[in-house]
Amino acid sequence: MDIKLIEDYDDKQKISRKILEALPDWFGIEDARESYIKESADQLFFAAFDKNHAIAFLCLKETGKDTLEISVMGVLKDYHRHGIGKELFLNAKKLAIENGYSFLQVKTVQMGCYETYDNTNRFYLSLGFKEFEVFPDLWGKWNPCQIYIMALY
Repeated sequence: MDIKLIEDYDDKQKISRKILEALPDWFGIEDARESYIKESADQLFFAAFDKNHAIAFLCLKETGKDTLEISVMGVLKDYHRHGIGKELFLNAKKLAIENGYSFLQVKTVQMGCYETYDNTNRFYLSLGFKEFEVFPDLWGKWNPCQIYIMALY
């Protein structure tokens, strides 16, 4: 597996589309998925490859002068639980530290709402993220938004 920082606008959209469309349990709402794909082209974009085939990606966006957010991340199901998400995260964290950021944050659906997202929550907690705040209605009452943060110092 290779992890690369992708800079080409079209490559970012092709990779994000391929992976997000293959993950309907997390990205099944078409409008939201299309927004992630469009916005990914303008963000810091890491992709994981298996024999030149994109299998995962992670995007970072600046949300404040000291903070980067994991705005979207996807790993093809056949590659779940192989450490790929963690490797993408470690590359992103390294870049954040090298560029002087103090915090990372990520948003997901609050633990206890859906089993699929419970696994996502456990993943972020395993990386060292801490619960920051829940916005019960940000994404609608059925999808309370959990924000996790991590200090980088």
